[in-house]
Amino acid sequence: MSKFKCSHCQLVFDENSAITNDSGQKFCCSGCKNVYEILHESGFDEFYSRLGKSTLSPQNSLTITKQSVQSLYKEFVKNEDGFNKINLVIEGIHCSACIWLNEKVLHSMPGVIEASVNATNNKATVVWDEELIGLAEILTGLNAVGYRAYAYDISREEERMAAKRREFYMKLLVGIFCVMNIMWIAVSQYAGYFSGIDASVRDILNFAEFLLTTPVLFYTGSAFFSGAKIALKTKTPNMDLLVITGASLAYVYSIYAMFSRTGEVYFDSVAMIITFVFAGKFLEILSKKRASDTIDGLNLLTLSEVCVLNGENLEQKNARDVVAGETIVLKAGDKVLIDGIIKSGEASFDLSSLNGESIPVVLAKDESVKSGSICLDGLVYYTASANFESSLLSKIIAMLENATLKKPKIEQFANEISPKFSLIVLGIALATFFYYLSTTSFQNALIIAISVIVIACPCALALATPVATLCALGVGLKKGVIFKEAKFIESLAKCDTVVFDKTGTLTNSALVISEFVNFKDFDDGVILALANASSHPVSMAVAKFLCKNQPAELTNVKEFVAKGVSASLDDKILLGGSARFMRENQISCGSDDAQYFVAFNGELVAKFILKDELRKSAKECVDTLKSLGIRPLILSGDTQQNVKKVADELGIEFWAGVLPDEKAEFISELVLNSHQVAFVGDGINDSIAMSLAQIGVCMGSGADVSLERSDVALLNNDLAAFTSAVKLSRATLRKIKQNLFFSLCYNAFTLPLAVMGLIIPLFAAISMSLSSLVVVLNSLALRREFKEKNG
Repeated sequence: MSKFKCSHCQLVFDENSAITNDSGQKFCCSGCKNVYEILHESGFDEFYSRLGKSTLSPQNSLTITKQSVQSLYKEFVKNEDGFNKINLVIEGIHCSACIWLNEKVLHSMPGVIEASVNATNNKATVVWDEELIGLAEILTGLNAVGYRAYAYDISREEERMAAKRREFYMKLLVGIFCVMNIMWIAVSQYAGYFSGIDASVRDILNFAEFLLTTPVLFYTGSAFFSGAKIALKTKTPNMDLLVITGASLAYVYSIYAMFSRTGEVYFDSVAMIITFVFAGKFLEILSKKRASDTIDGLNLLTLSEVCVLNGENLEQKNARDVVAGETIVLKAGDKVLIDGIIKSGEASFDLSSLNGESIPVVLAKDESVKSGSICLDGLVYYTASANFESSLLSKIIAMLENATLKKPKIEQFANEISPKFSLIVLGIALATFFYYLSTTSFQNALIIAISVIVIACPCALALATPVATLCALGVGLKKGVIFKEAKFIESLAKCDTVVFDKTGTLTNSALVISEFVNFKDFDDGVILALANASSHPVSMAVAKFLCKNQPAELTNVKEFVAKGVSASLDDKILLGGSARFMRENQISCGSDDAQYFVAFNGELVAKFILKDELRKSAKECVDTLKSLGIRPLILSGDTQQNVKKVADELGIEFWAGVLPDEKAEFISELVLNSHQVAFVGDGINDSIAMSLAQIGVCMGSGADVSLERSDVALLNNDLAAFTSAVKLSRATLRKIKQNLFFSLCYNAFTLPLAVMGLIIPLFAAISMSLSSLVVVLNSLALRREFKEKNG
């Protein structure tokens, strides 16, 4: 009976069950035939060339209805800017070709705005226009080409991870149990070499070791086989490939030696290699879990419920189901999951998770409460000002998760080296085998080659950066610092110049009027109305000073960014703003000692002299930067006199009267002169300058604005957080370099010893596992060291 290979899944099947299409291609089932025709008609034939020799599972159809989708997926669909968005986990993805096909299929659907598939966890993010396509059609389209998708559910993922941990424990227990028994047998064998042992007894002991080693290799070591399979399929050698190659060679040779009764068996070495490396991997996973505990802890909050006031009754409601305008009740010990404004009541709140401040803050009626804080005492009723996805906590979680996906350049470099290093090790092992084969026995050559394969550790090289980065993200959050991407940790560590905006950054954003001069009898309500037309800190200070007056009605109000405001009153022009703005409008205002002038019908009528106070931590921040070899300077739109006063107090260079576009030009010039620049501002008027600097840092009074516009967000108004960010980034980069140096030195030292035949496979496995643990533990030490030095 003839055998055929299915034109879609590439599995072999009998001729009798073949299904043929009009073009003569043969398929194992109608499902595969339908998928092939869909891909061919859609122009996705490239998928099969990308698939190569890989095989797929035969395809079965799945009925997906609009009603079933609405009932099962409703809570997972978000509406953003008029479009729907969902995170899906796609089953059936085997390789990069599958990822390519899924993205192509999704993008080809009319109405799908955005689609991307994460190669590490098969998680897809899909954005679509509900008017053009429904979720049921999207899921059906994926199923039609052989893949099943379901909503990404955090609780389900937690259950899946728990099941994986149980499986991990079981495999480790099997390995330890078998190795302990193998050790007793090995002791008997080694004792027999000195006291004499009957050949038949020795054969029985060898067979007993074989029986105990087999489950260790194929059950405990199954993860290594899976990793090695992926390495071969993707042509990127990894640690799993090295471990399983060495263990399998020793296992096969030992079976040959056992049945031929020639040479020595190495079943004990096989079992110990697999168990020790697996145990090392287990400890490594636990350590990495510790590093990511901060992010995991925040993610678990998304599963929590809040107490919502429904009429006169209280009901528990999932945080994701709460909408803006609903009334939420907070009791002592409750975590705030949604932003809002307090309606009634008063309570103390712990804001340490947001800004690192350990002293509780008392909040009362009409004050805003931010998600991520904890109600320590009291009872508060507050109105939700946003839904969960738009609240600060959700944005922080999204940013931290996104940061772990964006790799620093130094990590990308290490990841590029790792597979090449594994390939070189395999080459060295092969050369070592043939060298010793020509000078010693086959058995000795094989064991030395196995030691070379097992002792090399590309895993330590690959772990050098990501674990340190995870620790830094967690420590940063506790200090009130969020890095938008992990690569910005590296960028900030390399900064040699820090440019500060003045108002709201080095000084308190709330300016104070120190002197008010009214040149003519002029209505203060008119000035109040003019000041209210701008959100600039100077205008806001004037408005606050005149707040007891009744604002007048103005027409033709127009704001000039960083300059002032113009308006019409009784068909005459009213101007309010800086001295520069006055001069541009041909109005003489004398000196620049005031930040705000008012002119009516071309004549100066009033001026306000303002003062701003340095933030408590500004001087300490600047002094710390100088001690670290970083050049701090001020770039401000304020007057020469005011900026000079602050600069002299801090002892740094300054540029005054600089408009937003001029700030951008200044930053560009610094970057062109090969400076690594960080710009620290309020994230509102300085967005252009921030985007041109290597690092944009936003102060935190508008933390949600910061999250959108900056590379690094300070979740409070304390420059000590920026000092912590700089120190943390440098400490992290130092840890990464230490890890890379250690891993490279370890391999440079141990590989030659293994090539010279000075290390047996068992010790090779132990040292390889320990090298990975050293890298992970060194990274974890960052949390303790930073706390001790900067806490």
